[in-house]
Amino acid sequence: MQVSISARHGNMNPDTQEVVEQKARKLLKFFDRITSISVTVDLKTDGSPEVEIKVSAEEAEDFVAQDSGNNILTATESVVHKLEQQLRKHKEKLTSHRHAANRHHENDA
Repeated sequence: MQVSISARHGNMNPDTQEVVEQKARKLLKFFDRITSISVTVDLKTDGSPEVEIKVSAEEAEDFVAQDSGNNILTATESVVHKLEQQLRKHKEKLTSHRHAANRHHENDA
């Protein structure tokens, strides 16, 4: 699984980049079919960086979230939290459909 991080309108130091990557990798705990994570940090506005994360997964549409904050790390935390919710909801849909299909099959027997 690959994580790509890019910065617009500026540069991030390697330490910050590593922390952002670690936070993005936490999303794997919520959905194991993730194929790639793309993080874009926009440093255009001083003091309010904008972070967007796009998660691609097998047999699912892409999950996208963005937010801005006082610094890159707080914005990243917020975006990761939003994506956690999206991934949980998607996984819940998948598992509830499977259970419903199994119950329907059991009733036929």
